Amino acid sequence: MLNILADFQQAKANQQKKFVVLIDPDKVRLGNMDKVLDLAVEAKVDYFFIGGSLIVNNMLDQCLLSIKERCQIPMILFPGNSLQLSWKADAILFLSLISGRNADLLIGNHVIAAPYLKLSPLEILPTGYMLIDGGAPTSVLYMSNTRPIPTHKEDIAVCTAMAGEMLGLRLLFMDAGSGAKTPVTEDIIESVSGAISIPLIVGGGIRTPEKAAANARAGADVIVVGNAIEKDPDLVKEMAEAVHAVSSVPA
Repeated sequence: MLNILADFQQAKANQQKKFVVLIDPDKVRLGNMDKVLDLAVEAKVDYFFIGGSLIVNNMLDQCLLSIKERCQIPMILFPGNSLQLSWKADAILFLSLISGRNADLLIGNHVIAAPYLKLSPLEILPTGYMLIDGGAPTSVLYMSNTRPIPTHKEDIAVCTAMAGEMLGLRLLFMDAGSGAKTPVTEDIIESVSGAISIPLIVGGGIRTPEKAAANARAGADVIVVGNAIEKDPDLVKEMAEAVHAVSSVPA
C-alpha cells in the first residue's frame, strides 16, 4: 500500500520537490493522452492529479483505468464535487475550501462523501484549498461561488494557511485556477511556506519550466501543471526536470 501523505511529508523534510501532472478527464477525448502518459513515465513524474469541474463518473473511471493500464504513477483524485469519486484511484485530496465562505465546500460535501470514503481503499489526504486571484474568471471560481484571495494580500493568505494547519489539515493547496492569466506569485508562496510546516502544493497558470522552478525555489513543495501540458505534451519532460532540479540546490 502506498502512503502518499508520508511521501509528501518526507519529501518536504528532505527538500525534494514533487512534480504533478493534472489530467482533466473531460479533456482526454481531445487526444494526446497516450503521449502525455509516455512522457510522464520517461520524465519520472511523481503523481497524477485527476479532476475537473464538470466530469461525470463514467469518464472518471475510464480515465483512471486508461492510466493504470499504461503506467504505475500514483493517481490522486482532485474532485470538483462530491460526485467525482472512484475506488480506481490511489488517494483523494479531501479538499476544504478555506479561502472561501461557502459552507458546502468547507464541510457540506465532505459529509456526503464520508460514508463512501470510509468504505473505500482510497488514502484520504485532508487538504486546505486556497483560491488565489489569477486575473481571470476560472472554472473553479464560477463553480465554487467564492471570491479568491487578492494576489497582493499576502497577509490574508498567510493567516488563512496558518488557520488551516491549526485546524489539523495535512496539506495546503494554493491554486490560481485552471486557465489563470496570472499564476500564484513567488512572494505569496514564500510568505505562506515560511508560516506553515505542512507540505505546500501550488498550481494554476504555470506555463513555463522557468515559472515551475521559480515556484519550487520560493517554497512550494509540489508543483501542479495541467493546461499547459494539455496544449503541449512535450512540456512534461521540461517541467519535471525543472522542478526536480530545484531539489538538488542547497537551501
